[in-house]
Amino acid sequence: MAEAAPLPPETWTIHCDGSAVPNPGRMGLGAVLVEPNGTRHLLSAATDTRGCNNEAEARALMAALRELQVRGATTLQIYCDSSLLVEQLGSALVPPVARLAPLYAEARALLETFARASVHWIPRHHNGEADTLARAALSLPPKRLVKLTRRRR
Repeated sequence: MAEAAPLPPETWTIHCDGSAVPNPGRMGLGAVLVEPNGTRHLLSAATDTRGCNNEAEARALMAALRELQVRGATTLQIYCDSSLLVEQLGSALVPPVARLAPLYAEARALLETFARASVHWIPRHHNGEADTLARAALSLPPKRLVKLTRRRR
């Protein structure tokens, strides 16, 4: 198994998530932005529009990207728990979701304004802080993750 190439020293890290309550409904956006030196910035905002969870996920990413444009970031490592978003942004082989195609095109255009950006899927339980920020924007408590265990016989 090949080792991953080291990240350039100017790399910012983003963990983003979106929530829609009910689905579709009010949208909350959350993101954790980490500077190359480790300084953390939190983003938690509700939108003025209603939408579905997939739209909220894309809008959370776009809010984070706009913030990093302002901060002068050039290289990004992005993590989110939306497999649909990652697939729509990363592979030309994945058929587009027609209703969300304009939104994903907008997110793709924002990504292209950075010198280097990669988007990676992570399991939901590794994205808890961004999820908590998205839910907080809607005045919702954090989700309680339940760990499933096998019963011993």
